[in-house]
Amino acid sequence: MYDFLNAYKSYDPAAKSILEIALLYPGPKAIFFHRIAHALYCLNFFFLARLVSELSRFLTGIEIHPGAKIGLRLVIDHGMGVVVGETAEVGNDCIIFHGVTLGGVKFDPVKRHPTIQDKVLIGAGAKILGPIVIETGAKIGANAVVTKTVLAGTVVRDSAQ
Repeated sequence: MYDFLNAYKSYDPAAKSILEIALLYPGPKAIFFHRIAHALYCLNFFFLARLVSELSRFLTGIEIHPGAKIGLRLVIDHGMGVVVGETAEVGNDCIIFHGVTLGGVKFDPVKRHPTIQDKVLIGAGAKILGPIVIETGAKIGANAVVTKTVLAGTVVRDSAQ
């Protein structure tokens, strides 16, 4: 747990203490609740999982479906309006800003949300849609709409991808 909170501390110069991050930042709270909801989801307690997820959304403004797979040390900066769909996967050491959507483009019960590999930065308002892959170290600019796989280390600056 300390490693996770320390990721925020090292990332955010405005953070004054680990206690402040743990109690007052919405991102760590959303991930904490998601870990509980995801465990319930994996045990097929779908209603309870969604209940925990909805409580988290109400408290933080961040909506992470209980089925989503979230890696270690994810930093959700500000967070309001972040949406992570059911089959989305987020790797380790990623940063997601407010207003980001990891969304689907189908209604079938298949992999329909993106896979975000390790050390990816996703700028405010970006929409990453469909069962695509954002490879390790890629950076997605603010308000980009991404519907195709992004190669490792690539910077997507606008809605052209």
